[in-house]
Amino acid sequence: MSTPTRLAAGTSMGAVTLNVADLDAMTAYYRDGVGLSVLEQAGPQVTLGRPGRPAVVLVHTPGLRHASPRDAGLFHTAILFDTEAALASAVYSVARLRPGSFTGSSDHLVSKAFYFDDPEGNGVELYWDRDRTQWSWTHGRVEMNTLFLDPNAFLRDHLDERGLAGEPIGDARVGHIHLSVGDVETARDFYSTKLGFDVTLSLGDQAVFVSAGGYHHHMAMNVWNSRGAGRRRQTLGLGRVDIEVPSPDDVGELTERMRHYRVPVRDDGRTVAFEDPWANAVRLSVATTPPATAETPTPEPGPEAEPTGTGPDQD
Repeated sequence: MSTPTRLAAGTSMGAVTLNVADLDAMTAYYRDGVGLSVLEQAGPQVTLGRPGRPAVVLVHTPGLRHASPRDAGLFHTAILFDTEAALASAVYSVARLRPGSFTGSSDHLVSKAFYFDDPEGNGVELYWDRDRTQWSWTHGRVEMNTLFLDPNAFLRDHLDERGLAGEPIGDARVGHIHLSVGDVETARDFYSTKLGFDVTLSLGDQAVFVSAGGYHHHMAMNVWNSRGAGRRRQTLGLGRVDIEVPSPDDVGELTERMRHYRVPVRDDGRTVAFEDPWANAVRLSVATTPPATAETPTPEPGPEAEPTGTGPDQD
């Protein structure tokens, strides 16, 4: 191929779009719980995030059915906070708003993460990254684990008066998206070979993690609930994944690459949209805001390395 085969180092995740049955309840969850601001509300659609940075787009589609847990689709949306105090504030607010929605917490070595289900059963991860200088890489693979993280101790250590008052703190954005897919090898081929992410971690035939620019992962795909799943029908839940790249040239290169691999695309000159093998909708566009963290060189690809933690609790 004459075009680059990798996504640009400054690639990041944009907003995730969710099809929802109860727009008011879902808006309240992401606004009053997670701490995102309503940026725009137009008819059946609400966009939430932080000023200038949409994170979640809710589309009222009450005629759609809920997906089966065995279907392909969204595993979780991961909202990244810039400080532990900001993360503690969000965790506290969500736990107060929906006390039965907490599903777990883990120290992943690169990050600290807390897991919830939103009111319509969509997985939500709230997390904070350790500094990249503290991440460990071996042969192009990042070291991650699933270590015990006491949520009560975390709140005692990091929840301040602003968090107790329910005040949103700092920055919040989509850090990564985790999908349920039918098989890992097909996911690796699509998201790495075709789309152009680098593989950063592999859990055999269970899951694969990918990123651009040396991040631990911008996307992950697993079969923990969905092994063998086929193409999705339109349902409540995941509507679209957005990916942001630094320049229009990056959009053009991706368009050429997908056409080379005969992936049908919709190109309007500013964005390129396509579907993965399970009919998950993906759209790539030029970022309107800079990446949250400084870029670091992408580690050189190396042989597959098994991670130190496995199983559905892995981030």
